[in-house]
Amino acid sequence: MKNGSHDPGRRMAVYDPRGVAGAEARAIAPRIERLDGLRLGILDNTKWNANKLLRELRDQLAAGHPFAATNYYRKESFSRFADAALVERIRAENDVVVTAIGD
Repeated sequence: MKNGSHDPGRRMAVYDPRGVAGAEARAIAPRIERLDGLRLGILDNTKWNANKLLRELRDQLAAGHPFAATNYYRKESFSRFADAALVERIRAENDVVVTAIGD
């Protein structure tokens, strides 16, 4: 084919990029009524601006709520799931956790 000519006999494979996603239905966690005295966990997903956003959020939350502890964690990479051991550690060491994407 030259100069934009069209060959009606030629076949082209087309792939659907949407894929298939499955999800398990889960109940929403109950709303926390008070933050005072809780252990706050912050998970940095290592996106370029996430740490700036999370530090500012931490500072604003701490200004209004006396947390028992504030723990900061970092994922290995923003493009990968957090390691199961890290997730379990965060679960064991905190009462509430926040994370964010800061792009």
